[in-house]
Amino acid sequence: MNSIPLTFSSWLNAPAHHQWLAAEGQRLLGFARAARLPEGFGDLDERGRLPSGARAGTMNTARMTHSFAMAHIQGIPGYAALVDHGIAALNGALRDGQYGGWFASPGQGDGNSGKAAYLHAFVALAASSAVVAARPGAEALLAEAIRVIETHFWSEEEGAMRESFNRDWSGEEAYRGANSNMHATEAFLALADVTQDPRWLNRALHIVERVIHEHAAAGDYRVIEHFDRQWQPLPDYNQEHPADGFRPYGTTPGHAFEWARLLLHLEAARCQAGMLSPGWLLLDAQKLFENACRDAWDVDGAPGIVYTLDWQQRPVVRQRLHWTHAEAAAAASALLQRTGEAQYETWYRRFWEFTAEHFIDPLHGSWHHELDSNNRPSAEIWAGKPDLYHAWQAVLIPRLPLAPSMASALAEVSRLGIV
Repeated sequence: MNSIPLTFSSWLNAPAHHQWLAAEGQRLLGFARAARLPEGFGDLDERGRLPSGARAGTMNTARMTHSFAMAHIQGIPGYAALVDHGIAALNGALRDGQYGGWFASPGQGDGNSGKAAYLHAFVALAASSAVVAARPGAEALLAEAIRVIETHFWSEEEGAMRESFNRDWSGEEAYRGANSNMHATEAFLALADVTQDPRWLNRALHIVERVIHEHAAAGDYRVIEHFDRQWQPLPDYNQEHPADGFRPYGTTPGHAFEWARLLLHLEAARCQAGMLSPGWLLLDAQKLFENACRDAWDVDGAPGIVYTLDWQQRPVVRQRLHWTHAEAAAAASALLQRTGEAQYETWYRRFWEFTAEHFIDPLHGSWHHELDSNNRPSAEIWAGKPDLYHAWQAVLIPRLPLAPSMASALAEVSRLGIV
């Protein structure tokens, strides 16, 4: 789907804004380099150091590999070796050589031997970006990630991903999650580009139809996060643990922004592939964005987007997380590209102004990952600064088309001399 030409002065067309985004990306990348460990990448603290006893994790290793691959694709020196290190870790210490798939940490060091769809989606994303970057070992990693997803996680009957299994693929969890399916949608868009197989775009559409067009639309476009095995909503899930970092109680506005952006990427990808694309993808994206802004911005009297809300749109966890604001800015830029409507320019600037004032840490580097309800740095949900992925993508997305997916788009614009 073609972008709509903007009829007003926009930051998306401003060379100085593009230069600022590029400089911020370089700053983020430089901070994240220190996360390297022998078995992958670990979690950095507030000052960009690896704590004593730090261990590599599959989530961070996959996200870092994906992120560093996109740096390498752009022609930024110094990241090829980091991509190769991530590929080696995902092909080695983090992989289950006996049963296949990936552990959360090397050798089940965290005591968890299960296999989670969320992690496998990120492995597939990392592998696809590494293939675009033409790094050794990436093709084998991608083939294995696809094999595991198709063998164990993808349910053609459900049109969605199963959630998790025991180590030997027995004991499937009686739960379905929107979060893991959201990141599977992101990975499937990348897989479609790298493999040139349109099945991945159809699978992404099936997920979106179920999670957003069926369930979120029925709830006035508020994303339902938790379901049972039959896809019946679980509105009280984790009510006793509302601040869970991956499965919080209630609704998560940051995911509404993330889904809104993914719907637009899917629409553009299907159009680019010559496939039919339902008109509701744009309409649903707009409604998700509109409600998230109305429900969660400045909802408790202070600027910023709260982490979670209950089903009456009251704040539950009032911390402001960096990834939420990164996704809000990215969604605003995508909607601005797609529609040319000035309201999205207003939100785009608002989100970046807030991020620059409160999240970006000019003293110690990277972004504060969490603020309290008074917008002061906090660490109740996320300690330190382990995440490159969300902020790095937020400074890339406004400079790229909606399709193809990010690594492929970077390769294309670099080839044409645009970036």
